[in-house]
Amino acid sequence: MAKILSRVTRILMAQFEYKRHLESLMTPEVMAAVGDVREHRGRQTLYESTHPEALESLVEVAKIQSTATSNRIENISTSDKRLRELMLEKAEPRNRNEREIAGYRYVLDIIHESHDDIPITPNVILQLHRDLYRYEGASFAGHWKDADNVIAEQLEDGTFVTRFKPTSALATPDAISRICEEYGKQIQEGTFEPLLVSLLFVFDFVSIHPFNDGNGRMSRLLTLLLLYKSGYMIGKYVSIEKEIERTKETYYEVLAESSAGWQNGENEYKPFVTYMLGVLTACYKELDRRYAAIAGGGSNEDMLRSYFDHLMGTATKTQIMDANPAISKRTIERILRKLQDEGVVEKIGAARSTAYRRVR
Repeated sequence: MAKILSRVTRILMAQFEYKRHLESLMTPEVMAAVGDVREHRGRQTLYESTHPEALESLVEVAKIQSTATSNRIENISTSDKRLRELMLEKAEPRNRNEREIAGYRYVLDIIHESHDDIPITPNVILQLHRDLYRYEGASFAGHWKDADNVIAEQLEDGTFVTRFKPTSALATPDAISRICEEYGKQIQEGTFEPLLVSLLFVFDFVSIHPFNDGNGRMSRLLTLLLLYKSGYMIGKYVSIEKEIERTKETYYEVLAESSAGWQNGENEYKPFVTYMLGVLTACYKELDRRYAAIAGGGSNEDMLRSYFDHLMGTATKTQIMDANPAISKRTIERILRKLQDEGVVEKIGAARSTAYRRVR
């Protein structure tokens, strides 16, 4: 057993050599994308200093969207009414889905409130995983996986397709220790952009798949934590998880592309990193729009008109409400009727498939 563990350690040393991988990301394309995200971050800082109240109105909405989306990706859901009650801690969870949603909210709150004081270590990751299941009491909570697993995707017909074979259960503790060490080393040395170091860590965490359950949700929570620690606070105001859900087909594609050769440390992180930088840029642009709508002093009707002016394709009523959190549901419904009467917006579909679009 000692010889096997020694061989595993040597493999992991080569596999998670972050300096080499980060150097390979120093391309014009990646650095331009990083520059774009930095520019947006600068505007967010300006927003926070000039109109903090406008941004604060977005925080709770982002938390609700992040919790709902991240769990929905894993087929964990409840009604909108129950979700809001759970998020506002006005109700106790009634079933397993609601207990897992409540656990996600608990960890999300910890990250929002204490991110600068949370070290990136194996024990902390285990604690966050235990907290994720604090209302569920699962025996595997806070423990590394005890059996090998696979990353699979469920197709529309209900069948599963194996996307990737992660690190073995035997090698998982050392693998997590290794990426935590490499993350800490690169952040301390300060040679590379912390955002890029964080994205390498997230990809490796997903690929290691260290738990029996909860890997996807933990990866998204850790993404948020690492972004906050790197000074990128966009997830506080706009749900990053929601943008990942919207582009999940691309997400699976870049995971597969960046996974080729990963076990031997010969993979290319660039597809995943470029995708995630694009996700962040999209979220920052959404923040620009929401901030302009709230801080600009325009009427609710002006906000919705602007929303449809920039809308590509269609949007459901829920999507319209999510994108315009400062406007009540009743007001949105009233303005939608007015815009339809004017011929500015048209309704397509019926019942659950009802959506709205701008008349061009």
